[in-house]
Amino acid sequence: MPNKLKIRLVFFAALLFWALFAGSSIYLIFVKSYEIKENFSDLFPQLSFSLFVFFTFIYYRYAITRADLLNFTDLLWKVFITGLVTTLLSLGIQGFFALFANSSILEGPPLFNFFYNILVGLVIIYTISTLVVWKRLILYQKSKNLLRLWRFFEIAFGVALVFDLFGKHSGDYYFRVAMLVLALVSIVLVFNLKWIAYLNFRQKWKGILFILLSGIYLYHFHRSLSWFSATNTLVIDMLDRVFILGLFGFLFAYAIISILVTLFNLPTSSVFEQKLKEALDFQKLSQSVPRGETTDQIYETLIDSAISVVSANAAWLEIHGNDGKRQVIRNLSDEQTAIIKEKIDNKFIKDILDLKLRKNTNTSKLSSTIKHPTFRSIMALPILVRDIQAGYIVLLNEIPEAFNQEMVGIVTTFVNQASISLENLTLIRESLENERYKEQLKIAKTVQKSLLPTSLINNKHLIMEAFSMAADEVGGDYYDILEYEKNRFGLIIGDVSGKGTSAAFQMAQMKGIFHSLVREGASPEVFMRKANLALSKCLDKNSFITATYFNIDADRSKLSFSRAGHCPGLIHCTKNNTVNYLRSDGMGLGILRNSSYDKYVNKTEIDYGDGDTILLYTDGITEAKNKNGEQFGDERLKISFERHCNKKPKLIRAGIKNDLSEFIEGLEIDDDYTLVIVRFKNNTDD
Repeated sequence: MPNKLKIRLVFFAALLFWALFAGSSIYLIFVKSYEIKENFSDLFPQLSFSLFVFFTFIYYRYAITRADLLNFTDLLWKVFITGLVTTLLSLGIQGFFALFANSSILEGPPLFNFFYNILVGLVIIYTISTLVVWKRLILYQKSKNLLRLWRFFEIAFGVALVFDLFGKHSGDYYFRVAMLVLALVSIVLVFNLKWIAYLNFRQKWKGILFILLSGIYLYHFHRSLSWFSATNTLVIDMLDRVFILGLFGFLFAYAIISILVTLFNLPTSSVFEQKLKEALDFQKLSQSVPRGETTDQIYETLIDSAISVVSANAAWLEIHGNDGKRQVIRNLSDEQTAIIKEKIDNKFIKDILDLKLRKNTNTSKLSSTIKHPTFRSIMALPILVRDIQAGYIVLLNEIPEAFNQEMVGIVTTFVNQASISLENLTLIRESLENERYKEQLKIAKTVQKSLLPTSLINNKHLIMEAFSMAADEVGGDYYDILEYEKNRFGLIIGDVSGKGTSAAFQMAQMKGIFHSLVREGASPEVFMRKANLALSKCLDKNSFITATYFNIDADRSKLSFSRAGHCPGLIHCTKNNTVNYLRSDGMGLGILRNSSYDKYVNKTEIDYGDGDTILLYTDGITEAKNKNGEQFGDERLKISFERHCNKKPKLIRAGIKNDLSEFIEGLEIDDDYTLVIVRFKNNTDD
């Protein structure tokens, strides 16, 4: 059910029961006055009154917004407005009686009781609304025990309403016991005044005014009820009821205690406001990085906050960084700052201004007096970023000994927070730089993948399988194959010295050279000579490339190759089921960068048969180490190839990878590694 509908229903219920209370009490007068024989109980008006109180209480629980969503002065304003309206209406009733004091209109008890019932309704509206507001104030920063006590208090008032149904009067023993219980609980509750500490000076004066007026309203209502009670013509006298007396007593007590405590807190309001401003300035510094502020904005916030909390007359902040010296000055000129530096005779402060870091800073030495025509007090604090003094802040005051230890402590906290903010800002910048670097690496990795062949040859002449893994995001291993004439293929495997983006860049150059020379139909030895000549002009001075280049003539079943310092390949011959190395002398590309390189180039030519398989690899595989520091080595690779060479190329690749993984036992391989398997196809292969 929506809250608005609940409020309306409860309001009409309260109005209904007040009407029943007023009507039944007047009807009771007629029954007793004219001795009407009617079975009408005195209990009915009191029961209607109790239900009226209950629904009024529920109404204000819904109608008055929660205290954590409404400030304290607004709550007290609600009490003031409700009291003002109800008081004006009650004054209207008094005015009516004053106007017709000698008239026969007021001689009858029914009309007298009718106006009394209206007054009772106004009293209940005001006192219950005030009770709900008092509840919100009392339960500010509540604890479990306080909540339990308040629930007991509400239950006690509910019991008091039931107790009043039995018509007990003030002279009765049980009446006094009930009043004593309510009084004891009220005494405990009225001292829960934590909300007062959170008012500023102006709000406290407003609070005193509103609470004082609420007490005046209560006094007015009590006096009005007493006037009616003194006439002895009432059917139900509310001042003879535990509930009404207990309610008035509690509301009066809380108003009096609140006014006294607020008055006592007035002298400390300025101190509290100063502390609050310090907290806000500290929060501003804490949030400078999340708000995306620059270092200059952090310096501006720091100096303004420091000036504010210690009431300094002038200040300057100086930072020395990689980009030079930066100054932030308040109420000073550059000439004045230079003069003040000369006037300082405190060695400790001089050391701070000379950027001499003191790990154990003695706060008692951070402030001193100064001989200057305008300024008599000085405070200087070092600004440390990553345990290095990056600068300092100086605060000045015209009064001698103006800076106490508390002020020094506060500014020290501000400076420390600013240092953390600056350090965090540096870390964030480094993190963003790393993120940009990672993004560039991702792009480089994508580019590198595009340099390797996207599809491998699988035709009636040969099947090819390959696997390549970079040690870093990108690497320098390279393999490729091209059919440059019908049934004639150029195959290369290479390894650029080094790792990372530099190696990947050199690999890209190798690909361009390979594609260019293969399309010319260059023989292996010519390929190596021309590749060395091209790479000599673009490779870094400290870089070189090892490679093996193959020409495959499928029509003649011939394989010719030249090796440029690369790992020797392995070939499995199905005819005699043997595995041998494909050895050939040669020097890495780019080591010699002149024509003398040509004499180190050799060509080897062999015949191959159907089902023969060659295995090409980079040294990342043979140099992979286990936990004992042993390398996988050429011999273990040969043994692994012999174990799997009769399998299909996919299974050969998987088998060698598994053998390598078992050997290194989960350790990472710290170099790029590549496997290339070529099976010269026969009729048994798919």
